[in-house]
Amino acid sequence: MRLMFRTRVEGVENIPDDGPVILAGNHLTFIDSVIMPLTCDRQVFFIGKDEYVTGKGLKGRLMAWFFTGVGMVPVDRDGGRGGVAALMTGRRILEEGHVFGIYPEGTRSPDGRLYRGRTGIARLTLMTGAPVVPFAVIGTDKLQPGGAGLPRPGRVTVRFGEAMEFSRYEGMDRDRYVLRAVTDSVMTEVMRLSGQEYVDMYASKAKAA
Repeated sequence: MRLMFRTRVEGVENIPDDGPVILAGNHLTFIDSVIMPLTCDRQVFFIGKDEYVTGKGLKGRLMAWFFTGVGMVPVDRDGGRGGVAALMTGRRILEEGHVFGIYPEGTRSPDGRLYRGRTGIARLTLMTGAPVVPFAVIGTDKLQPGGAGLPRPGRVTVRFGEAMEFSRYEGMDRDRYVLRAVTDSVMTEVMRLSGQEYVDMYASKAKAA
């Protein structure tokens, strides 16, 4: 993977060496979660669809080996409680002192722009006290346009910003105004790091339009 993507990393020193950390960034294409484990010494855990690890036969076993190896934690996200399951899984990972990666947009960008963040990121940081390190992945959409098919080799940049902490909002993880303010502040940093145009709309709504 390192040879194929030739990842250039900036600001990795902003990730604490130990303790729970939330990495929050943009999501351009499928391989973003494959790129992230290449960027820092600590293992990064991401939520992924459980179908990636439940396949049958040799192909299914190879996929399960690969995705669990890069830190994907399978969760059934299709049901009505899929969002709650993902949130609780992220909380467990952080309470165990690990690094949890999340894409606040909730899904891949349909057009390369940065979309409105969902407030799960805010709930996680307020529930666990874990700092948020914003990041931007740049170039993956050129290597895997549309998020489908095999990616092409090429240069990718991953840029990390300074850690953000929100202890001043402790105990306010049910206040929707606080959740929105925290989420928006994280997305502002992601926008600054990525240089993307910001759209004040959920990416899922844009895809459905």
